[in-house]
Amino acid sequence: MQIVLLSGGAGKRLWPLSNDLYSKQFLRLFKREDGTRESMIQRVVRQVQNAVPDVSITIATAREQMSLIRRQLGNQVNISIEPCRRDTFPAIALVSSYLHDKCDVSYDEPIAICPADPYVDEEFFLSIKRLLTSIECGASANLLLMGIEPTYPSEKYGYILPTGRTGQSPVRAFKEKPDEELAARYIENGALWNSGVFVFRLGYALDKSRQLLGSASYEEILHSYAALPKISFDYAVVEKEDSIAVQRYSGTWLDVGTWNTLSEVMSEYSIGRVTMDEACSNVHVVNTLSVPVLCMGMKDAIVAASPEGILVADKDRSSAMKPYVENLHTPVMYAEKSWGEFRIIDTEPKSLTIKITLTRGESLTYHKHEYRDETWTVIEGGGWVKLDGNEFAVAEGQTVRIPRGSFHTIRAETLLKVMEIQTGEDIDVEDKIVWDSSVK
Repeated sequence: MQIVLLSGGAGKRLWPLSNDLYSKQFLRLFKREDGTRESMIQRVVRQVQNAVPDVSITIATAREQMSLIRRQLGNQVNISIEPCRRDTFPAIALVSSYLHDKCDVSYDEPIAICPADPYVDEEFFLSIKRLLTSIECGASANLLLMGIEPTYPSEKYGYILPTGRTGQSPVRAFKEKPDEELAARYIENGALWNSGVFVFRLGYALDKSRQLLGSASYEEILHSYAALPKISFDYAVVEKEDSIAVQRYSGTWLDVGTWNTLSEVMSEYSIGRVTMDEACSNVHVVNTLSVPVLCMGMKDAIVAASPEGILVADKDRSSAMKPYVENLHTPVMYAEKSWGEFRIIDTEPKSLTIKITLTRGESLTYHKHEYRDETWTVIEGGGWVKLDGNEFAVAEGQTVRIPRGSFHTIRAETLLKVMEIQTGEDIDVEDKIVWDSSVK
């Protein structure tokens, strides 16, 4: 059995904490029993492993998120990398061919496709296990879905209309995001929210790839990926499938795609350096800055503060922030990487100051820059610097100057914190050439 988690989206609706590199599923906002915090994707993977311990997990994601996934999940999961974003059908076609060609998964293997960011309990993944078992034991339908029992007539979700009102039943029709009045009528007739969960045998997805893309080869799909049509799996496959059934699910399920919905599942009203007076009511504050946030007399509000900006919003209005955020054009000021994390401290026309934190045993790539000089100052810990082939130890308080054109890297012997100052006429993230040992 295989579970694939789709994790390709960019982050806009949880600005300023989320961004193109740091989507909502990576935000560490959920408190574990031991008091530490975990992200949505860490929570989901933990739940899958508890509910279906023998399942193999693969995450389909954009290249920009790969290092962050390794940072948060280590080697617990396989990763299928999308060269660019092309919607869910190309993503599923690519990950299916990856499983077959690179992981030797057989045509008959049951596969479940699931979003990486639902707020659910473990029962949700036990239900997915039942769907996988149903496929494994010869389900009458080619394709199985998970439908959520609606709690209100939502305009945000697509609806599945089954033929029955209990258990697993054939699908009669699909309806896209109706208005509230129409949604209420659908619900009266037994309709379910579409959860975005698809279960099938691997061969089913490979056959659809051949039919619609002309190939089921991983290398061929990967090579042509940028030219593939942007189309969802629902439109390309699901709504055209005759042999399809849906399983009802009535447990916890919430799409935490906005600050308003996220606040509903947060166990704390505040995270970070936050003070609220006694007149505040139904206010949630997340502060990732080192400076304090004080809220007084606020009601039904969200406050979120990060190096990329500050949001102060009425909870109901927070769901409408996306078009405004898209016009802000703020640079990425913080990101987690496979080796640690970085935070931009200061930007000037001809300089950039970054705080880099490397996990013990990790290192940066061996690289150079053509248009900028760099200076490293160790502020905590110790490690090793390699500069144009020469390696030497560095410790707290030491400074290393790196001229443009010089290959360099740093390796952490302990937890290592470094202030990096970049100077030059043209400071650009694209100005990076990684050492290629194959080139002489």
